[in-house]
Amino acid sequence: MCGLIGGIARNPLSQERIKKALDVLDHRGPDGQGQWSDGRFFLGHNRLSIIGLNNGDQPMSNAEGDVHLAVNGEFYGYRAIRDELRSKGSRFKTESDSEIALHLYLQHGMRSTEQLRGEFAVLIADQRRNIMIAIRDRFGIKPLFYAITPDGVFFASEIKALLALGVPAAWDAEAAWQDLYIFRNHERTLFAGIRSVPQGCYAIARGNDVQIYRYWDWDFPATEETATDKRSEAEVVAGFREVLSDAVRERMVADVEVGCYLSGGIDSCAVLGLAQRQMQRPIRAYTLAFDNPVWDESPIARGQAEFVGATYHQVPVTRHDLADVYSDAVWHAEMPMINGHGAAKFLLSKAVRDAGLKVVFTGEGSDELLGGYATFRRDVLLHHPDGRTPEETRALIAQMFESNAATRSMFMQQAADNPMFIEVVKRLGYLPSFIESFGAMGVETSTWLRGDVARFVKGKSAYADVLDSLPLSMAIAGRDRLHQGLYVNSKTHLANFILSFLGDRMEMAHSIEGRVPFLDHHVAHYAARVPIAMKTKGYREKHVLREAAKDVLIEEVYNREKHPFTSPPAGPGDPMMTMLADVLASRALDDQPIFDPAKARQAFEEMKTCPPDQRPAYEGRIQRVVSSTLMHQRFGMSAELAL
Repeated sequence: MCGLIGGIARNPLSQERIKKALDVLDHRGPDGQGQWSDGRFFLGHNRLSIIGLNNGDQPMSNAEGDVHLAVNGEFYGYRAIRDELRSKGSRFKTESDSEIALHLYLQHGMRSTEQLRGEFAVLIADQRRNIMIAIRDRFGIKPLFYAITPDGVFFASEIKALLALGVPAAWDAEAAWQDLYIFRNHERTLFAGIRSVPQGCYAIARGNDVQIYRYWDWDFPATEETATDKRSEAEVVAGFREVLSDAVRERMVADVEVGCYLSGGIDSCAVLGLAQRQMQRPIRAYTLAFDNPVWDESPIARGQAEFVGATYHQVPVTRHDLADVYSDAVWHAEMPMINGHGAAKFLLSKAVRDAGLKVVFTGEGSDELLGGYATFRRDVLLHHPDGRTPEETRALIAQMFESNAATRSMFMQQAADNPMFIEVVKRLGYLPSFIESFGAMGVETSTWLRGDVARFVKGKSAYADVLDSLPLSMAIAGRDRLHQGLYVNSKTHLANFILSFLGDRMEMAHSIEGRVPFLDHHVAHYAARVPIAMKTKGYREKHVLREAAKDVLIEEVYNREKHPFTSPPAGPGDPMMTMLADVLASRALDDQPIFDPAKARQAFEEMKTCPPDQRPAYEGRIQRVVSSTLMHQRFGMSAELAL
């Protein structure tokens, strides 16, 4: 993985200005730095060398010197593609997988995107056509941002590099409000005028104009097709095992050692087990160990690592550690946090890098593909009864949430009367449980907004803008309810949050490349066609994965219910509680323009005495205010809002 910048400048940018932006991204690629410019177009690249260690420097150029490329990420199956390109006359200069993108583009133009498999962001400066092209992978695993400014169009892997190029740092008030509902439009960031190239899309910049084109979308079968699926359970399980094993195998290709992040959940345990089956040496597996035993999954992870023959490495993390790095984690995330798990992932990546690794397997994406969260299971029970009576459905839902009062408390009892949720039902035909759950947090946190922001968003829908930007009539019309929810979630929660402050941004903060087998598009295509009854069986989630990986899982993992990855809640005298209190008492809270300081401080006092089952959700809202305050401070953001 690497860090990219590029653009089309109205006036030549100095090498110093380009280098300043690259230096801000040094954490993404400390192994080399390169830049190219013709006075108008420019590209910059910080390299984390994984494949072609000695000859993969970028930017790369074609033989004629009029097409130039920089890549962040990995392309899987690149050797076969390279051989085919060579047979058609392409001459390769490096052993890097990145070079296939250059030659594919030269031979096939934008149809080259169809052959790219992996996690990637690509910038191509084509002087022949006077354009710059920016390509993002299918699920948005690798970040890619852009801004249209008076100085030109600029692209970068992270927002902070755009700021270093001179883009002003200011809040987008509406995007910040959408973010409270964890339902922000993926094309919008919290920074005014800075946008994200959407997942599965490419952008073409010409002059000061940027046009977005979609080259891939997650495709679910129509309800009629799922109803006629005659495959046996054994056939579906075998097929899923095959595509997932292939995705793992492809991600083992590297010129450096590949390790694994390991929790006590089935996702990372399955990935480790399948990878270890295909590897001759023991894989180094790394697990966070919290100082609160209720949240500590390390005993389960240790048992799993020993079972498959991996070497187990425990990374102890205290709440003092979380408090110490929280501000740095927010700076790397470039977005607010609602839990300390982002800071925990930041510490895990640091420990893995300190151990000498650059590449790890991760388990993100499984819940989003297979409906693993409690909200998705609730939707299956509500909308896919499979012969159950309403009484049996209610009993199953109650049983599912019996030991999880915090999750149960997040569902809004008045959702049907909320105008925003009525707008969702108008567009989708039902209210997905993940929207209802996160909506409870958004509605409550919105009461803490400053008066001018509250007036600006009054009467607006946090959901309408996002849903209207999606191709709903093509992508989800005629699909089952669960599949509709999975699609919408993949465009919002997965892309904006899971793959950011729990994925790339915390990994690359310490130059760690995360490889995500579940989000291989071949796995996603197959998962979309797994029958709903094999995604959720009763209230047991990810049934097909459990069966497909059963032989590489210990019994405790095989039978374990989904436990979302969260850090322990703060308590009295806790370093995290002290950190929250310090930020809320600071002048920085008064300076930020989003939240009313008095309301935030009052809410913090209320949190100290709220019932225990409400504390996690309450703390999540408090952490949003605190992390937003740290963002405002760390990025020197303007107090003027883009309204």
